[in-house]
Amino acid sequence: MTRIPMVGGNWKMHLDGRAAATLAGEIAAGAGGVEGSVDLAVFPPHPYLGVVSAAAGDSGVVTGGQDVSDEPSGAFTGQVAASMLVDSGCTMTLVGHSERRHGLGEDDVLLSRKVRTALDEGLRVLLCVGETLEQRDQGKTFDTVLGQVRGSLALVNTDDLACVDLAYEPVWAIGTGRTAGPAEAQEVHAALRSELGSRYDARSAARIRILYGGSVKPANAAELMACEDVDGALVGGASLQAESFLDIARAAARRE
Repeated sequence: MTRIPMVGGNWKMHLDGRAAATLAGEIAAGAGGVEGSVDLAVFPPHPYLGVVSAAAGDSGVVTGGQDVSDEPSGAFTGQVAASMLVDSGCTMTLVGHSERRHGLGEDDVLLSRKVRTALDEGLRVLLCVGETLEQRDQGKTFDTVLGQVRGSLALVNTDDLACVDLAYEPVWAIGTGRTAGPAEAQEVHAALRSELGSRYDARSAARIRILYGGSVKPANAAELMACEDVDGALVGGASLQAESFLDIARAAARRE
């Protein structure tokens, strides 16, 4: 089954409004020159969602939130509701990025509620999973990431899965310059797909996209994308330059 690859750019807490709009415009302008099929998404800081959505225009580059509240509205200072993301031009959101799982202590129970709330509001969810270096060294990679998938998708049924993508982001590879080799990435991605097949069904598992994230750059993108179960990339630092982000998109598009 053919899966259209996706490349997402997580801008984290970088840029100001003018720079975010400029970068989005440059990516949008270059998107049409990417030969082949690939979906492009950018995840800017929350204050700039509106300007980035406007700058992306009708280029096909979609805007997503870096996080979403598990509550629809109310007295939750500092949180951003799914409806607010939609109102700002978003069609997607990240859930469970390691900087929230491991940095802020968000657990699978909370993340499962975030996934459910986002889906109910019509957002596509890019769910992130990944192990720390300590967990990898202890041989707990598969227990960790498969457990995260089971817990974070606890409120997701088979029909919902059509609006969910996964990103495997080994924590030890995020921003460190270290990258899981193609064989390591493929092994984990294949295990994730097998888990989804067991939890849901083989057809749903074959359709879901599983992205790799963790120090993805133009120099290593092609070999990662060549793996059977790697369906794109969630890019950090390299997404802050339009040309490097588009180079990774070209590598993903050639995967077909």
